[in-house]
Amino acid sequence: MKILGDAEKKRRLIEDKLGEHPRRGKDSDEFKVVEGVIDPPTLKILYKLLSRGSINAVHGAISTGKEANVYRGEDLEGAPVAVKIYRMTTAESDFMLEYIVGDPRFKKIRRNPRTLIPLWALKEFKNLQRYHEAGVAVPKPFDIERNVLIMEFIGDKEAALPAPLLKDVILDSPAEAFNDIIDMIEIGYNDAGLVHADLSEFNILWYGEPIFIDVSQAVLTAHDYAGKYLFRDIQNMTRFFSKMDVETEDPKVITQYILSSGE
Repeated sequence: MKILGDAEKKRRLIEDKLGEHPRRGKDSDEFKVVEGVIDPPTLKILYKLLSRGSINAVHGAISTGKEANVYRGEDLEGAPVAVKIYRMTTAESDFMLEYIVGDPRFKKIRRNPRTLIPLWALKEFKNLQRYHEAGVAVPKPFDIERNVLIMEFIGDKEAALPAPLLKDVILDSPAEAFNDIIDMIEIGYNDAGLVHADLSEFNILWYGEPIFIDVSQAVLTAHDYAGKYLFRDIQNMTRFFSKMDVETEDPKVITQYILSSGE
């Protein structure tokens, strides 16, 4: 199938692909990709995910960022899923090396974004798996193909409304939320063997409870800088919650407690 250049032709190609798919009706125009970040190779990846039943439609963006956009998709039953598409041409790829070099799960790491960014996406998929299996609240990962990650949609699934970020929520009990997040950090460290390494109010969703997101940069606890990243995560949380008059322990004390609990 020839991949054509302009956005409208790309949209029609995807719609045609849906029309060919045996699990969809011929009248579908639901597989629409917007925001201008979808290049022809990514379209082919979406086709592949479609053909194996991981997605059935992609709608508008839930969030946009320098590294990736997240779209609201649908599975074969019409339930919402989150479709995260990493930008293959991002200028931010150099910083990724700090968090991926030395990780025994990944070999032959190259600076070329076309090679590095699919590894970065795979790292998020694997980290989500580890967190989820350890009982830390994260979006459950469903599928991965190069720079496209399919995962659980967090929010009102019937209305397809995404959950807000922690920074945008008025909490009934900030102290309880803070303690829950520290517990999640500790479970992540001891049971998942991970440190988030970029935890803040911008990387936590709130849907009745805190839910960690954006875990590509999360490192194994054996990482040389795991302790430094752990302290930074806790420092970010104490800073955020202190603005709501939550009395917290010193970040150094909390960090040392978690480090010692894992020994």
